[in-house]
Amino acid sequence: MPRSVNHVASRAKRKRILKLTRGYYGARKNVWTVAKNTWEKGLTYAFRDRRTKKRNFRALWIQRINAAARLEGLSYSKLMGALHEKGIEINRKVLADLAMNHPEAFKAIVNKVK
Repeated sequence: MPRSVNHVASRAKRKRILKLTRGYYGARKNVWTVAKNTWEKGLTYAFRDRRTKKRNFRALWIQRINAAARLEGLSYSKLMGALHEKGIEINRKVLADLAMNHPEAFKAIVNKVK
């Protein structure tokens, strides 16, 4: 009995991955093995960088809060310690947004903890 190979399914799988690699440079877009390796590596980077993004944004928020707090005569650590002590539960994302876009609201929070 001859060997049965499902060409329809394997071609569809290759076509799907080659469609995902459209726009890549050189052989990465049209050579099956290179395209498959590039696509898999891209998934690895995406998985890793979803976590890295969280770290980067937290660091950015801390820098913005620190800059705004120093204009008010406090350091970041003193401000966060005072907020915790007073029981003001406001996260860094919101604090950074207030510091950047609503300085008067940020100033009011700082005056409340001073």
